[in-house]
Amino acid sequence: MTVWAGRTATEIADAVRRKEVTPREVVAEHLARIAAQNARVGAFRVVRAAAAPAEADAVGARADLAELPLAGVPVAVKDNLPVRGESTRNGSAATPTAPAADDHETVARLRAAGAVVVGLTHVPELCVFGTTDGVHGIARNPWDPSRTAGGSSGGGAAAVAAGLVPIALGNDGMGSLRIPAAHCGLIGLKPGSGRVPAPLGDAWFGMSENGPLATTAADARLMFSVLAGEPVAAESVAGEPVAESVAAGANRRLKIAFSTRSPIAGVPVTKPYAALARQAGRLLAGAGHRLATAHPPYPLSFGAVVLARWTGGTAQDAEGLDPRLLTRRTRRHAAIGRAAERLGMLRPDHRAALNARLDPFFEEYDVLLTPALARRGPAARAWHERGWLANVAVNTLCSPMTPPWNLSGRPALAMPFGSLPTGLPGAVQLVGRPGSEHQLLDLAAQLERLNPWQRTAAGG
Repeated sequence: MTVWAGRTATEIADAVRRKEVTPREVVAEHLARIAAQNARVGAFRVVRAAAAPAEADAVGARADLAELPLAGVPVAVKDNLPVRGESTRNGSAATPTAPAADDHETVARLRAAGAVVVGLTHVPELCVFGTTDGVHGIARNPWDPSRTAGGSSGGGAAAVAAGLVPIALGNDGMGSLRIPAAHCGLIGLKPGSGRVPAPLGDAWFGMSENGPLATTAADARLMFSVLAGEPVAAESVAGEPVAESVAAGANRRLKIAFSTRSPIAGVPVTKPYAALARQAGRLLAGAGHRLATAHPPYPLSFGAVVLARWTGGTAQDAEGLDPRLLTRRTRRHAAIGRAAERLGMLRPDHRAALNARLDPFFEEYDVLLTPALARRGPAARAWHERGWLANVAVNTLCSPMTPPWNLSGRPALAMPFGSLPTGLPGAVQLVGRPGSEHQLLDLAAQLERLNPWQRTAAGG
């Protein structure tokens, strides 16, 4: 008997299109795994145990089943994106409990492609911090449940890394896809500005983008293409891994800049993460790419600018919510954001100013390779019960490498590479020019072939 839980999205969709298995059978297996393991990793706030099988039946009855790129694929959705019929709590006790009337556009695109939403995943309150914990639960790293899954898309990363779903939909405003992907041994792609429909509202002044969490470059590419509204290659619909259909692109010699310099002054990258990034660079150089040590010209003011936007985005998201129901770290974060706005620190020209510095660098180099994180993730604990400064400190020390690419709007990808001395997955980050998402995925697919990883903590 074939076991479908733990298989890739590409494999599942191919089997469903060929009618080797029904969407209901696939979804039932995944729901059973969620029921058995979710308590250990804390991935889901809502499990759609009744609705998902019925929706799977509807997929199986579609006349265009043989053409659906995500036919019958179970998907988890981050709990800050509306899913029709479910409440969107955004990790908070202060948010409305009424069910959403409509799907977010990204959810609608996944469903149109044949995916089945099996649940909504845990996030920190208002998706502010890089540890996923709060009044609704704590998301843990499946490789070591004593450590955080990261945040803010931590529940989605825990779900994929535990093999509860093959792919998850999250978003990234300061690294919220890439941070949990790096902790949990996954690929997390933050698309460039405008490539995928953004989260609701101002999306942290345009810094936040929706994107995929996946265990392979092929699955990440397939999901990104669906989210971006791109036509999916005929090869993927026929069941061949999408990454293989673009192998020629991966073989093109790229000029790659390598840097372990932190964008935030005084926050260094620790030796284990720097060493893994160097090893990845050597592999890429051995594969024919031109590698050079070169550091992006991050401005000295970057830390202050990104703090203002981080807190300012939270202030916007907290408007209209009962502050008595918000945790104290969120209240303080929002208060600082309101002060930053009063002081004129949220200028609309920050993106343009940063890109004016970065553009010459990316004219010289096709891709930037960096460590994805600066140190291993903190313990899985109730960080929401601690003060604001403790939370900001642990976030900043762990993940200084991700925010520049939100402010600049450039695509960036975190992916597994090697292992840390603790045995947890290591990770590197790839950053590209606007519109280069597929080039980054090509490079990720090449690294995946050169240095394969175990896809999930459950094996495989």
